[in-house]
Amino acid sequence: MKQLKVWLKAVRLRTLPLSVSGILIGNSLCFQHPEFSVTLFVLMLFTAISFQIISNFANDYGDGVKGTDNENRLGPKRVLQQGLLSREILKKGIVIISLISLLLAFVLIFLAFGFNSWNYILIFIGLSFASVWAAIFYTVGNKAYGYYGFGDLFVFLFFGGVSVLGAYFVQLKTFSYPAILLSLMVGFLSVGVLNLNNMRDIDNDAFVGKRTLVVIMGAAIAKKYHLFLLIVSVSILVYVFSSVSIRFFWIPYLAIIPLMVHFISVLKNSEPKFFDPELKKLSLSIFFLSILIFFSFYLG
Repeated sequence: MKQLKVWLKAVRLRTLPLSVSGILIGNSLCFQHPEFSVTLFVLMLFTAISFQIISNFANDYGDGVKGTDNENRLGPKRVLQQGLLSREILKKGIVIISLISLLLAFVLIFLAFGFNSWNYILIFIGLSFASVWAAIFYTVGNKAYGYYGFGDLFVFLFFGGVSVLGAYFVQLKTFSYPAILLSLMVGFLSVGVLNLNNMRDIDNDAFVGKRTLVVIMGAAIAKKYHLFLLIVSVSILVYVFSSVSIRFFWIPYLAIIPLMVHFISVLKNSEPKFFDPELKKLSLSIFFLSILIFFSFYLG
């Protein structure tokens, strides 16, 4: 039981709702189509969660090995940092969850495309391996891209484009204008979560040589960047749902309230320690938004 609690701590349950937000939104756009598959939808959820767990394990491992997770870091203590798991055990955990995620992805791909559409199959297999690679090498290795300011780009691509558009394409084998716009929205909001994380850790990251985009830009510009991400995301949300022809188009607008409260909090605060609770609030706000979009399309 004690070991299970340690692994649950490494999983970081609070990060999982964000990992499925794009999947929820991508699938919600497909509800009204007769081709929509509940089985594919459920498999997508589990696959996305497994990719996020890889990222969390690898982030714990990579930052722990590099010494980035130290006593000066403001965020929650990590399992490797606290000595709750050894490097070897955590590395095995990364390998096991990576294999599980790829297995889930392959089952999803072949259920979605059968054994005939090999162009699509190979593309999505490539995306699956790319997702595992991106999850691991954000912090692991000497060339970890998160240490060179590329974290925002990869979060935007995978949490936005791959998640929303990938989910939509797996269901309907095509794209749509609303799906593209909402993928941009989710991408920008997800980058906002990473930006908050890096705003919180700016001093320690700069000290240990982790050059996140926040460290490169500086705190003042990082805050403006964050507010820009929120404004653009809300603008996309309003535009899309003022254009779609569903009865309950207004339901997603309810998510604007917590986003605006968060906007004001970030605007007022400048101390890095105050950004940690905002990180959780923004993640849950994005998940709340995805649930509202899900039900707005489900109800028609």
